[in-house]
Amino acid sequence: MDRYTALGQFYGTTTSTIVDCGFALILLLIAFAARLPVWALAAKPAKWLRDLAGKPRRCIVLVGLSAPVLRLLLLPFLPIPQPFYHDEFSYLLAADTFASGRLANPTHPMWIHFESFHISHFPTYMSMHFPAQGMVLALGKVLFGHPWFGVVISIGVMCAAICWMLQGWLSPGWALLGGFLVVMRLGVIGYWMNTYWGGAVPAIGGALLLGALPRLLRRPSFGAGLTLGLGIAILECSRPVEGLVLCVPVAFALLAWVSGAGFPLVGKAANIRPQLPVFLKTAVLPVALVLFLSSGALAYYDWRVFGHPTTLPYQINRAFYAVSPVFVWQTPRPEPAYHHRVFHDFYVGWELRLFNRARTIRGFLEGVLRRVFTIPFFFFGPVLSIPLLMLPRVARDPRARFLLLTAAVFFVGMLGNAFFAPHYLAPVTGLFYALLLLSMDHLRSWRPAGSFLVNALPVLGLVLLGAHLASIASAPRTDSPRARVQHELAALPGPQLAIVRYLPKGDPIYDWVYNAADIDSAKVVWAREMGPTSDRELINYYAHRTAWLVDANTTPPSISPYPR
Repeated sequence: MDRYTALGQFYGTTTSTIVDCGFALILLLIAFAARLPVWALAAKPAKWLRDLAGKPRRCIVLVGLSAPVLRLLLLPFLPIPQPFYHDEFSYLLAADTFASGRLANPTHPMWIHFESFHISHFPTYMSMHFPAQGMVLALGKVLFGHPWFGVVISIGVMCAAICWMLQGWLSPGWALLGGFLVVMRLGVIGYWMNTYWGGAVPAIGGALLLGALPRLLRRPSFGAGLTLGLGIAILECSRPVEGLVLCVPVAFALLAWVSGAGFPLVGKAANIRPQLPVFLKTAVLPVALVLFLSSGALAYYDWRVFGHPTTLPYQINRAFYAVSPVFVWQTPRPEPAYHHRVFHDFYVGWELRLFNRARTIRGFLEGVLRRVFTIPFFFFGPVLSIPLLMLPRVARDPRARFLLLTAAVFFVGMLGNAFFAPHYLAPVTGLFYALLLLSMDHLRSWRPAGSFLVNALPVLGLVLLGAHLASIASAPRTDSPRARVQHELAALPGPQLAIVRYLPKGDPIYDWVYNAADIDSAKVVWAREMGPTSDRELINYYAHRTAWLVDANTTPPSISPYPR
């Protein structure tokens, strides 16, 4: 499979964006010229949604199944995606480890040949990432034999969780529409579905957190408190920094509730100030219980994998390899002594350059704009972004006050990170769609053009989804160079050893040397070329394997027996 989906929606530079902009312009022109008969024709899908929305639980199940079923039906045209980026291989190592019943792997005696990006070799051999995404991939591998099916499951749960969250803030009809919009935009052709990078898991955590809040404030219950705590726990084990920022406005909402200050939600105030025992029973106790269990489990994981219960993922790996810190107010560290040139090129030549640029005024403003434009172009696309023209009116809507405040707090909190990708915003995915639906609600009152737009947007979204799927399915499907070499060597009899050669100043973004959790039992072992003496030690260690020299700098890559 080519990387149309991942690269196109990640960077927003594909032909699909231009096509969407064209359709958006045409739809606006039609809307301004619309008359009642056109609007009535477009209203038929809306009536079907209203009829279905009367059964909220059925809506949640239907939305949750739509994206996985549709994506699985497309497998003959869009096969299971191949890993491509550093993070994907790191998450897959975690999945392989968890699926094998272990939390970590022992350091290999030849580890210096196996160094990989975002993977630690000390004190154990394991992914540097937080464990949630790896556990989801491991679930897919255990249940269905391939980690990508864990991605499919997580996408389905994400769509269902966002639909459930929207039901807590909006009417059932709007919530159902929002769930289907998530399916169309993120659930089928988005890179969250078609890579192993993640995005769905923190989106689930954020949806549970934000969906439990209005239910807890209106009708306090132990179950609502547990759900809120579960959302926090998922964020803690997937994207804790972003999760912490999201928890700040939620905590203020709970404090305003218990203090009796009142809290406007969906056009009506929350319950009157609860008695302290009720607050402790329905909010404090269940959240504390869930966080006690999740924090204890994470501490145990950190102890087994990183050597100490308070040593968080990322810390050891970043301290061992990285020069640039994560946040713009931090100071770069001294350059370590790298064993391989490609690590210097990535951490010093590429990552440090991005960090230093982010600390300049121009670079910081570029980062702000990149985050601003990611919201409409990645999460909605040009067509679905049309209702956002009503945001000035939404800002005066009491139903949107908390949502807008939370979005602003989260956005400001994300500006401190020198690096950015769309899945960094995943915890507030449901919040973005709630604001979109409120914008559509205000747009609908602008008759007849606004009513036509609101009713036509879902239909046009389906048309565009079909067009993009047809375009992707008709594109030639090619394996990545590494995958082609992997398949070629795996087809040979006996175990194989692939020693990879890189040219100086090669592209450090796409790497080749990634291995299974149990390196010695893998069919193909990937290693880095380090010179005749060191390579001879590696070949002697794997005397039972056929050694190959893989030149990753040629097109196509050349494979030859390692010179004896």
